[in-house]
Amino acid sequence: MTGHEQHVKSRVAKIDSEETWNFFITQARKQGCLVTVHFTAAWCIPSVAMKPVFENLALSYQDIKFLEVDVDDVKEVASKMEIKAMPSFVLMREGAQVDKLVGANPNEIRKRINDFVTPFVHKDCN
Repeated sequence: MTGHEQHVKSRVAKIDSEETWNFFITQARKQGCLVTVHFTAAWCIPSVAMKPVFENLALSYQDIKFLEVDVDDVKEVASKMEIKAMPSFVLMREGAQVDKLVGANPNEIRKRINDFVTPFVHKDCN
């Protein structure tokens, strides 16, 4: 099937520096958008396994900004957000953490994101 797969543009922004992190968080704060962050590491099998789940969530929740941070590539952000284990998922509103889930639990992250977005007035955060 090589060459015949349909490629969908990812809605998950890869954070590659502290500057990129600051840009996306500032932009989300100004737009009043919710943010969900997947803190991952290439060597962490549960983190790698959660990537397609996170991508799927990003497609399902168009009103939330989805970010991915590799803790080895952007240590400053991982440290600032007090990430101690991977995968970790952080839900943010107005630039501040409102929830955190540690571990690869697809059903729980779906539930938390759904609870996170339900009372929120939807905005265009794309």
